[in-house]
Amino acid sequence: MKPIRIVLVDDHALVRAGIRTLCESLDGVTVVAEATDGHQAVEMVNAHHPDVVLMDITMKGMNGLEATARIKRDFPRTRVIVLSMRAAEDYVLHALKAGAMGYLLKDSVMPELEAALNAVMQGEVYLNPSISKLVVQNYLQHSGATGNPLDMLTPRQREILQLVAEGHSTKDIGFRLGLSVKTVETHRARIMERLGIHDIAGLVRFAIRVGLVSSDTNGSSGNRVGDFEAF
Repeated sequence: MKPIRIVLVDDHALVRAGIRTLCESLDGVTVVAEATDGHQAVEMVNAHHPDVVLMDITMKGMNGLEATARIKRDFPRTRVIVLSMRAAEDYVLHALKAGAMGYLLKDSVMPELEAALNAVMQGEVYLNPSISKLVVQNYLQHSGATGNPLDMLTPRQREILQLVAEGHSTKDIGFRLGLSVKTVETHRARIMERLGIHDIAGLVRFAIRVGLVSSDTNGSSGNRVGDFEAF
């Protein structure tokens, strides 16, 4: 089998170091780049065209699910395996819906990582053995349906929703994305309209429920749920 070229994506340096060590202990596996968030992940895939991306889900700026969807759209030959601490069916289904070909828990042992890499390289979907096969059945049955409420939002709206849920002000979001404050406000209003949510706290709860952010992310940039004067 030809060498497998990998990009690692995780916002924790020690986690990346551990995964790199595991990967490079496998025959024919090379880590060609690392990234700390979804934006950087897309850039590294564009620069290196890896065979596989090992992708964390919960990261600031752009989460792993959004990055997976963009990689799937723009670089269809690159396979994505999601690495997560969460075994909940919703997270697995969201990852598969985004285009991931594998889902591994971060406490997986080395043979599982090797099996996942071999499976996706052969075009197969690989799930951690502890995750019920019903997840795959549900995904296959509903893959054509629009059951994921995030599907109602454009990629830009999902990006803004994540930043809002992380506690960033309208001005900061505009600066990060190169948009005017008025444009950000318009996007936010349309997000609320499409989701039927009418306050920022509701957007935060929604973003946590669908896996855009974790429950402990909001407030890390200085704003707390409930402190919305900056918006």
